Order: sequence, then C-alpha cells, then structure tokens
Amino acid sequence: MRPKPRHLVLYGVILAILLAFLIWPIALTVWGGFVQPEGATAIDPDTGETISVAGDFTLKYFLSPEVGVLRDPLYRQGLFNALMIAVCTTVLCLIITLPMASIAARYRFPGKSLVSALVLVPLILPPFVGAIGLRAILGRSGAINSLLKWVGLRPDSAPGIDFLGGEFHLPFFGAVDGTFAAVVIMEALHLYPILYLNITAAMANLDPSLDEAALNLGAGRWKRFFRCTLPLILPGIFAGGTIVFIWSFTELGTPLMFEYTTVTPVQVFYGLSEISNNQRPYALVVVMLVVAVILYMLGKWAFGGRAYAMQSKAQHAQAEKKLTGFKALGAMALFLGITALAVMPHLGVVFTSVSGMSDGQDWYRTVLPQGFTTEHYEGMLTHDLSVNAIKNSLVYALSAMVLAVFLGLAIAFLTVRIKIKGGWVLDTLGMLPLAVPGLVMAFGYVAMSLESPFTDLHKLFKGWGWEGFASFFQLRGEMPNPLVFLVIAYTIRRLPYILRSAAAGLEQTSGQLEEAALNLGASGLTAIRRIVVPLIMANLIAGGILVFSFAMLEVSDSLILAERQPDYPVTKAIWELYNRLGDGPYIASAMGVWGMALLTVTLVGASVLMGKKLGAIFRV
Repeated sequence: MRPKPRHLVLYGVILAILLAFLIWPIALTVWGGFVQPEGATAIDPDTGETISVAGDFTLKYFLSPEVGVLRDPLYRQGLFNALMIAVCTTVLCLIITLPMASIAARYRFPGKSLVSALVLVPLILPPFVGAIGLRAILGRSGAINSLLKWVGLRPDSAPGIDFLGGEFHLPFFGAVDGTFAAVVIMEALHLYPILYLNITAAMANLDPSLDEAALNLGAGRWKRFFRCTLPLILPGIFAGGTIVFIWSFTELGTPLMFEYTTVTPVQVFYGLSEISNNQRPYALVVVMLVVAVILYMLGKWAFGGRAYAMQSKAQHAQAEKKLTGFKALGAMALFLGITALAVMPHLGVVFTSVSGMSDGQDWYRTVLPQGFTTEHYEGMLTHDLSVNAIKNSLVYALSAMVLAVFLGLAIAFLTVRIKIKGGWVLDTLGMLPLAVPGLVMAFGYVAMSLESPFTDLHKLFKGWGWEGFASFFQLRGEMPNPLVFLVIAYTIRRLPYILRSAAAGLEQTSGQLEEAALNLGASGLTAIRRIVVPLIMANLIAGGILVFSFAMLEVSDSLILAERQPDYPVTKAIWELYNRLGDGPYIASAMGVWGMALLTVTLVGASVLMGKKLGAIFRV
C-alpha cells in the first residue's frame, strides 16, 4: 500500500513522541553530567571575582579529585560490582540455557511440551519479590540452616551459616561475597528464559544438512557443536545475552532488597536526593550508560560479527530424535530442576505470606512455617498503603496499556502494512527501550520534570490556583504527582512488547481484505477498525496484557518516580512495607504473591494467544 499524506502525518507525530519521551530523557541525563548546576560559581582567575558558571561545560563530576565519580573509590567499586553482577549473571544464564536449548531443539521426550512451557515460569517471578523469599530461606535463622540442623549436619548450639552476608572461598574463584552471589543467582534465575528463547529460535533456523555433512566427515558431537552449531547461533546468543547483560547491569530492585548498596544502580537511587543541586547523580548515570553501550559494541564486534551467514534456508526441518528410558528422565530432570530452583525463592515468599507472627506459628529457625494464616492477605486488603498502591498501579498500568496499544499498532501498521520510507527508524526507536537501561530512563524523566516546559506548566497552573493539576508536572517538590510521568514511562518501557506482537499479527494476515474495504469506499480508519484490528485482536490482547502485567510490577520507574506515599505503585509499596517493623514484611510478601499470581495469569494468556511467537517479544 502506497503511503498517503495522513500516513506521513502519523509518522511525524509518532516520531515526535518517541523523540520527546525516549531520546530527550536520555539526552538530558547525558548532558546533565557535563554541565554546572544552577547556582554554581567560580573565581575568575583574572579579576579574582566570584562569577556564575551555571550551565558551563565541565568534566569535574567525572574526573576532579573532589567530586569526580571516577575518582571516588566507593563509586568505582560500585561500578565494578555492577559489571561483575552483569557478567556473572549472563555467563550463568548461558550455562543454564545452552544444554536446555540443545535438548529442546534436537530431541523429543515424554512431557516435553509441559517442561518447555515451564521454562517461561521465571519470567512471571520478579527477582525484586523473590529476594524476600530467598532471605527467608538462606538467612541465619532460615529454612536451609534449620534443615542442616534437623538432619544433624550442624549442632543445635552452633550459629547458622550466614549465606547472604558471609564470605565463601570457592575453587578457581577465591573469596565470594554471599550477598553478591545471592544477587547474581536471583537475577540469573529470572532472566535465563530470555536467553533460552533466543537460542532456541536460532537453533530452529539451522539447516540440519550442515550437521549431517560434518558427521559424515567424521566430526564428533562436541566438535560439531563448537565448529558448526555455535558459530551459527551466535546472533541469537548475542541478542539474548545483550538484554540479560543490560538488565542485570542496571537492575535496581534485587540488590536494593538484599541491601547490597555498593553497586551503581543503588548508588544512583540514593543519590536522587541531591539531584536538584548536584550533578554527581547525572554523571554516575552517564558512566553506567556509556559502559553499557561500549560493552554492547565490543560484544557486537567480537561475537556478533563472527556469526556465519547461511547460504540458503534449510531445505528440510531437523528431525527430532526420540529419547527413552534414563535419557528421557535426565532431560525432564534438567528442565524440572532448573524450574524448581527458579521457583524456590518465590515459594519462600508464599510461605512468608501465610506464616503467623506469634510464637508457635512463625517461620523462625524452622524448615517450614509452624502455623499458617490468611491474616496477612486480609491486612493487604485493609492496609492503607497496600490498598492505595494496588489502586494506583491499576490506574498507571491500564493507562499505559491503552497508550502502548495505540502507539504500537500505529508503528506496526506503518512499517509492516504501509512500508513507509524511513519506517525502520520508528521500528528501531520502538524496540530501543529493551536495550536502554530502565534506570537511565527513569532518571531521565526526573531530569525532564526539572526542565521547561514542565516547570513552566507547573508555575502556570499553580499561578491560576490549580494546585492539583500543577502537581502533575513535577516529580520533586512540595506536592509532586507522578501520574503523568509514570504512565509515560510504563508506556515507553513496555512498547516493544505490543510493537512486536502487533507486527507479528500483521505479517501473518493478508492486506487484501483491507484493500477491498478501501475500494468499496471505507475510510482508512474504518478499514483498520473493522478489518485490521479484528484480524490481529489475539496479538493485540497478548501484547496488551504483557504491557499491563509488567507495568504493574515495574521496579526502576516505580521506585524513582513515585516520591509521596499516596502515589506509591505496588513495587514501591512492597519495598516500603518490607522495611517496616511488625507485619510490614508479611504484608509485603502477600502483595508479592498477588503480583506473581497476576503475572502468571497474564503470561499464560499471552502464551496461549501467541504461541511460539511469544519469544519474538524478548528479542532485539
């Protein structure tokens, strides 16, 4: 279909939206690290007078001995820890997924459909919530220490092992901090399905004749894998590994819940209190963004560029070999074992949410809770903080879902059906949030709220006496209201899900029915409403519910953008409650279980509607 003037107008509007709410926040964050803040002064070397240097270009927040983040040992250690978390998480995900993907692509065995579906389970188990359960399981008075004493491996009088706060000496690795290891394990058990989906997709496109030719030439199993299979699936490994690396490098919630503060994302979070008069938080975010981009480019050059192009598509599908007996049991055990490990921390959240608080019913120095109760769920439904948080998140997430559906459908329609010139720009920008650290985006929105036109709108409406309306345009100040910024942040951050889902639907349907409707006199909007949308409704629903569910449990945006308690979304309320004494951790666990149940229902629904196309949502 040839583009018409209205399509060009729509293209311009969408491009303006993405530039304003995706590129501008990133640019503001980057620029903020290189300029002097408002009110900054210096001594003129010629006259000796004090002069204003606000807005001047500077590198002092990076390099100066006094305030430079690269010269501060604490910030350097935080950056090193963040890098090590990302590297270890990505490597651990690769170790987990390569055997699983190889088995799934080449063999069939009883229960394969079931265990393959279970691979997606960790995606519905946010590590921010699972950290609560892991602390209950691995703490000094947790379930593992209690189990060791119960089986007689540790005397009753001996203190429990500090799995989370202690230091362990491992072969080849030396001393490993327990909290660091917990963060890595928690993030790897959440993110490995993303790498699995990419690797299995890459293996599904392999031509089996290449492996057969290597076998006929005498190459063994391992040689064929490293010389034939691995080079061909490097694009899939790089695509999935990139997302895993960036997400784990900038993950805020997990180290925050484990109180692992010497890591860059947590340092940025606590540095927000000085954002109005100090550029160090900006500089720290810039360092994190630059490191992520450099490492991505190095990986693209070192690994992506080494991929071997297929000369042609596979002439026939790869025949799956049937596994029986112990081999089949071993394959099932691998899938079930990894899934069980991923679920274990979240079972700890469930047990915490139903354990009593009084002696004889609590979960303290016992393998399992001594008593069970539903009072924490009742408290969740009556506690002001939790009730308001659930209401707020429903408003934020539903609004973001509606906006994301319209925006994603428009981009997919222009790029897939209209094939408008320059459509790749919209598609690239629409998928960019998957590769941009969420922490950078959240910080960028805070920076936006401190700039014109948002500050001008705030002053304008405040001058008219519209205090409530003016509060929508600020995130810091006397009466900030994060509604506008959170909805925008959720929409942009989760736009790739609906974009890829809608694009997949359009690619699977013919445009002939739409053209017939146009030839019969229907308007473009009518054709889209009556023909296009019904044909791809399953894809739109699948992408929409993914946007909604992941927005409900978004961590970085929620923790950074919501400042006042009445405006807290669910994840900010969970963090706030968990740090309170009394029944706070128990109500936080109940809210976490509610969130996991929500994600379970939505992800299963999306999987049913999209089938194997679901994996495309998590690929860049």
